[in-house]
Amino acid sequence: MKKITFLFISTCFISLASFSQNTANYNIVFESFWETPTGDPVHGISTIPLPGNAHWSDLAIATHKTANTILMMGSPASAGIESIAETGNTNNFKSEVTANSDADKFVIGSGLGSAQGTITQNIQISEDYPFVSLATMIAPSPDWFIAVNSENLRSGNNSVNNGWKATYTIDVFPYDAGTENGDGYSGTNTDTEPLGVITSLENLEPFNGVNSNMSHRIGTVTFNYIDSTLSTETINTIENVKVFPNPTKGGDITISNIQNIELNSIEIYNVLGSLVKRIDIKKSSKLNVNLTNLNKGVYLLNLKTINGSSSSQKLVIN
Repeated sequence: MKKITFLFISTCFISLASFSQNTANYNIVFESFWETPTGDPVHGISTIPLPGNAHWSDLAIATHKTANTILMMGSPASAGIESIAETGNTNNFKSEVTANSDADKFVIGSGLGSAQGTITQNIQISEDYPFVSLATMIAPSPDWFIAVNSENLRSGNNSVNNGWKATYTIDVFPYDAGTENGDGYSGTNTDTEPLGVITSLENLEPFNGVNSNMSHRIGTVTFNYIDSTLSTETINTIENVKVFPNPTKGGDITISNIQNIELNSIEIYNVLGSLVKRIDIKKSSKLNVNLTNLNKGVYLLNLKTINGSSSSQKLVIN
């Protein structure tokens, strides 16, 4: 029985702790350096001339819970990534993300009508879905694109920025989706048979021109931290709704709600997880609850607000 008590009560408190919503606002900035070394001696990497209609497709961004669930290098491209890499169309990728239970948000940023320049997109990210993946087409091209796969924006240090990483920049490189043949900037090519996998084109033609950085990067992505918010609703419920006396000797307990948080119900569960008492309540700063019909023992008292948040605590009846 002691093991059951510990498991049930621990589970309830784990659920409570995970309810608070911690979100952050970032501006994601993609800066393109796509050019020849002649056109840009500092950044240029293309060993062949750029096409006259060189541009970047709309920037597709997804946030998700775990790594490698949206995009994974070294694996066959999904239909959504194939569409982005070959045509710049984001519709299939959007369908994949919205149907993926591991994903949270799908955001479309603008495209870029030139080879060099920047794309900026604001996004709000939840701590439950801290990974960011993104892609945009190198256009025109057979199936070339840039991507960021599963960048985790959580720092692990909750004392700074509520646990979110401060502004930082990463290099990005060209990839081949493995779906079309071709070695130049052309949008009309035959399908790759058999289908290949996503591979890096870093240091490979036509992206192996020498630049001062010697990294052969085609651009950078900067995650500009703006601010973050830790929801205090559940915290206020825990801190300001008091239950006393606890332990109680089988009589009444008092629920003190000095901030008039809009409570919806009080539920009391036994150690087996069975509901033994429920009281639907209206807004009140103080409520007396009679427990004389309950046996001595350990219970779990759960308070719920009208918007669905909850707090739980152990209740002992002597």
